[in-house]
Amino acid sequence: MPEPPVEELTPAPPDPAESAREAGLARLFEQHYASMLRLAVLLGADDPENVVAEAYYQIYRKWRRLRDTEAAEAYLRSTVCNLTRMRIRHLQVARKHVENPPEETVVSAESAALLRDDQRVLIDALQQLPARQREALVLRHWLGLKEGEIAAAMGISSGSVKTHTARGLAALTQAMEARR
Repeated sequence: MPEPPVEELTPAPPDPAESAREAGLARLFEQHYASMLRLAVLLGADDPENVVAEAYYQIYRKWRRLRDTEAAEAYLRSTVCNLTRMRIRHLQVARKHVENPPEETVVSAESAALLRDDQRVLIDALQQLPARQREALVLRHWLGLKEGEIAAAMGISSGSVKTHTARGLAALTQAMEARR
């Protein structure tokens, strides 16, 4: 019985949409990875590298559904905020069910390396704030976002952004003055 002819496999031509997604994501990574990592640290993520990696993975999956690739940075920022918030909630629930909860949260070496000594006092004070106040302050004063952008990133109204920012700033001021 004769063997069927062997067909040579040729690679499929590259998909232009896939190439555009890869290039756009690479550009987004180069421009914003460090700032997203710092954002996750400032928001209190215990594993900021994993949070940011997950955010990039999610935007990779949803790249074709983005209406405007210019909105990718805002989507990425919002994803980092949401993932950090979910991670913190998960850890709080998990710690409630542990018999001997840890005395103190240990900061990763990578997170500590991102901070200068003069920033550590501020970061410690930020960590004492409620999550929403901390998010609002970081997005407003560190990233310099406007109220509407903060509201979109946090998934709340502009009025709530004002409330969280004002209360967070008052609590942060009080905590910083108490440390002097």
